[in-house]
Amino acid sequence: MRIVAIANQKGGVGKTTTAMNLSASLAASGVRVLLVDLDPQANATSGLGIAQEENSSMYPCLLGTADARSVIRSTRLSNLSIIRSHQELAGCEIELAQAGNHLTRVREVLRPLEHSGLFDVIFIDCPPSLGILMTSALAGADELLVPIQCEYFGLEGLAKIVNIVQQIRESGANPGLTLEGIVLTMFDSRANLANQVVNDVRTYFTEVVYDTLIPRSIRLGEAPSYGKSIIEYEPNGRGATAYRALAAEWTKRHNK
Repeated sequence: MRIVAIANQKGGVGKTTTAMNLSASLAASGVRVLLVDLDPQANATSGLGIAQEENSSMYPCLLGTADARSVIRSTRLSNLSIIRSHQELAGCEIELAQAGNHLTRVREVLRPLEHSGLFDVIFIDCPPSLGILMTSALAGADELLVPIQCEYFGLEGLAKIVNIVQQIRESGANPGLTLEGIVLTMFDSRANLANQVVNDVRTYFTEVVYDTLIPRSIRLGEAPSYGKSIIEYEPNGRGATAYRALAAEWTKRHNK
C-alpha cells in the first residue's frame, strides 16, 4: 500500500479536482482507494456529495482522541472510501504546533492502515498552504503527486514545492519521500503559453511528468457542485477520459 500526498501550496491548480477524480477513476478500475480530505475547506468531501460532520474528520485522529478506522466512510462508488474534512481542521494547526510531534502525526495516524489489508492506496488531499497540515502530510507520505496548471505561475509554484520536498528529506522527517509525479492541468492546446509550460516542465522533470494532460473543462468545474466525480457527471466527456487515462498511467507506473 502506498500513501500519496497530492499537494501544491498554490490554490486553483486542480489539486482537489485531481484528488477526487483520480481516486474515483482508480476505484472504478478495481483499485481500493481511501481519500483523506485534509483541507479544512472540505472541497473533496462536498465534491463527492458527502456532508461534513463534526468529530468525523482527521481532527480527532490527529489530536489522539480517535482511531482513523473509526472515521472512514464509504462513498457511492465501489472501492472508494473517504475520511471527510471539517472546518474544525482549520484550528488543528495551532494545536499541533504546540505538540512536539506535529511532523509525525499524519504518519502515526495512517500507518496502522498500511497493514490492515483494506486499501491499495491512500491519497491525501492537502490544503493549499505551507502550514503544519501540509508538511505533516508530506512527512507521512511515501510519495508526492503535484498538479500544476499550464500557466506561468504554475512553474513558480512547482519550484517551491520541489524545494519543500528537499527540506522534508534533509530534516530527517521523511528521507524517503519521492516526487512521484507531476500532473499538468487546465491545458488549452490553443494557448501558446500552455504549450510552452508543458515543454518546459517535461524538459526539466522528464521522468516524473505524466503524459496525460488534463484539459481545461467547464464540466470538470461543474461536477463538484452536483456532488459528483467527473466519471459520474459526464462519463464520456473530455475530463472523464483524461482522468481515466491518468489512472491507467498511474497504475502502470506502480505495477512495474
